[in-house]
Amino acid sequence: MTRDASSGDAVHTLVTGATRGIGRAIVERLLAAGEPVVGVARNPDPTFPAPLICADLADPSATAEALTSAAARWPIGRLVNNAGFNTLQPLGSITGDAFEQIMALNCRSAIDCTQALLGGIRSARDAQGRPAGRIVNISSRSLLGRLDGSVYAAAKAALVGFTRSWALELAREGITVNCVAPGPVATEMFDRNNPPGDPRRERMLGAVPMQRVGTPDEIAGAVGYFLSDSAGFTTGQTLFVCGGASISQIHL
Repeated sequence: MTRDASSGDAVHTLVTGATRGIGRAIVERLLAAGEPVVGVARNPDPTFPAPLICADLADPSATAEALTSAAARWPIGRLVNNAGFNTLQPLGSITGDAFEQIMALNCRSAIDCTQALLGGIRSARDAQGRPAGRIVNISSRSLLGRLDGSVYAAAKAALVGFTRSWALELAREGITVNCVAPGPVATEMFDRNNPPGDPRRERMLGAVPMQRVGTPDEIAGAVGYFLSDSAGFTTGQTLFVCGGASISQIHL
């Protein structure tokens, strides 16, 4: 288990968007491995199995206040920027409010959370005293292009840019920064945007060579690798976990 050299306490992983879907699966996988976790979500959840901070990450002031408090309470040295939001809008119907909302939660929150926790990430050490800071950004296969979802595609592409640039900036400190880009995954947001029986859902599944949606736990497995000691020489990478959708010739 990774430990904070200054306090002797186990280094914690903070996961945003932690109570549902992919975020919840990441939390449960880490807890099952004995790794301490802190979650962040907009709303309380009495079933959440770890400490939970309630904050609207689209609000920079609320984010700064919540994460400053969290960093003072727990030795947070690893971060998963998972919080995200999408609403489908075809070109010609994109509104300024939707653009701001998508960018705020997918992009601005990743910057705010990372900067708020960067001190702890820089100080994180493993049991041998080696740098152990980790940042994992959750993007999407949509970064390659998404019908009726150009703003979301742009936001998720930005996370890849963050990943590569932050990896370059932090590499000499031994901190890794990587990205997981899921394809269609069985989550509430996926079902809301692509309800059963909707032609869009059928078209999307037809574009996935494995002919199914992924599970949150399959995405959590990829995140777990990037957070692990085994990934200490892997940085700046984007891993598509998409059933082959990223190499399909059919557009989602």
